[in-house]
Amino acid sequence: MFWPEWRDVAGMDFVTVAKALNSAEAELIRSRLEANGFLVNVKNEDAAATFGYSLELGGEEIQVLENQAESARALLQSQGPPAS
Repeated sequence: MFWPEWRDVAGMDFVTVAKALNSAEAELIRSRLEANGFLVNVKNEDAAATFGYSLELGGEEIQVLENQAESARALLQSQGPPAS
């Protein structure tokens, strides 16, 4: 799946599919989703980077388009930590 053109997503809302308590975790989740063709937005990312207080904001929220949310959640749940 390739990212849709911006004109194709006009009027669609982003919804939160995961939360991260630090920027490193948010970037890992974003990378996993983007590698699988999802259009990703990270809410509170700028505040965390600028002011360093993402925890006070409830963490960084990883969001995808509303029509992709179910698939994104399924992908994130299917890929747990590596077996030791």
